[in-house]
Amino acid sequence: MPPTKGGTISPVSTPLRGNGPRGPSRPAPAPRARTDHLSGAQKAAIVVRVLLSEGLDTPISALPPDMQAVLTRTLGSMRLVDRATMAAVVEEFVETLEQVGLSFPDGLEGALSLLDGKLDDRATRQLRALTRGDGTGDPWSVLELVEEADLIEILKAEAQVVGAVLLSKLSTDKAARLLMRLSSELAQGLAIAIARTEDIAPEAVARIGATLAEQVSARPARAFSASPSKRMGEILNASPAALRQQLLDQLASADAEFASGVRESIFIFHHVPDRVAARDVPAIIRVLPKDDLMVVIATNRREDQPVVDFLLENMSRRAAEMLREEASALPPPDPDALETALNRIAATVRGMADDGSITLRPAPTQGS
Repeated sequence: MPPTKGGTISPVSTPLRGNGPRGPSRPAPAPRARTDHLSGAQKAAIVVRVLLSEGLDTPISALPPDMQAVLTRTLGSMRLVDRATMAAVVEEFVETLEQVGLSFPDGLEGALSLLDGKLDDRATRQLRALTRGDGTGDPWSVLELVEEADLIEILKAEAQVVGAVLLSKLSTDKAARLLMRLSSELAQGLAIAIARTEDIAPEAVARIGATLAEQVSARPARAFSASPSKRMGEILNASPAALRQQLLDQLASADAEFASGVRESIFIFHHVPDRVAARDVPAIIRVLPKDDLMVVIATNRREDQPVVDFLLENMSRRAAEMLREEASALPPPDPDALETALNRIAATVRGMADDGSITLRPAPTQGS
């Protein structure tokens, strides 16, 4: 290497990794302002105020009503917040959001909305009953879930003013079904009693609800949720007509009261005109298995004709004509196919009544 301009040789030094020249040092970040003197509501109010000042939509209405009230009162009570405190609260809020893995709905109503379409109809109805009132310890929510047979016992045993309050606090569909199952005399008495409840005090209504709920809750647990007559009626619903009639006749001879309860729980194809309202037919047709109805039409049995006529007369004329035309092209169905179709149609209607889509009229007292 040639000598440098001073007559000496200067070796080229290679700086060690990490020991090279550094740029201008950055100042240490200022410590975050303290926020521990603020309540949770005050921090939320600061965040909401910042979002609103930036023109961002804040879904405050999604909060529970009590939280909306607290937030509004807090916003109204706060005056000035310095910039450092505001920045600290916002940073804390952002850090909290970044750490969130999952969020869950607030309360039972929110959970039901999240699970919409995932629960069966019966579970949904029972859970929604719990959301009535404040959802916690509400006696009327408890009574809404009580079996109709048990509520009928209460209506028969209690004073009519108590029954009138009970019917008024239940859902309208359930109250209507209870009235239809009562004697005309008792139903009339309860209707008159309801007219006289206008001036009843809220405290009296609350006492009635608490007493009835306690009365129901004090009953011993049952091995079966449904009554014996209802369980037997459900079995006979799926039985062949000949066996059903034979067993009903035998039950009537052995235990007339039990047989009456069983008969009330039975709903078969031939009960449709007597127990289904004409206005409900279009809703039934929409979910009814089309092939089953065509099998019944194609069989053209005299005993089935009143039901067929009732259904076709209460649907659109064009749809009825198309069903008759398509059924006329079918080969004569065999007896087993007809029996299956009749049972499936009846089961569809029963299912709609169970989930509250339609309301059946009271069961006939005679005949099956």
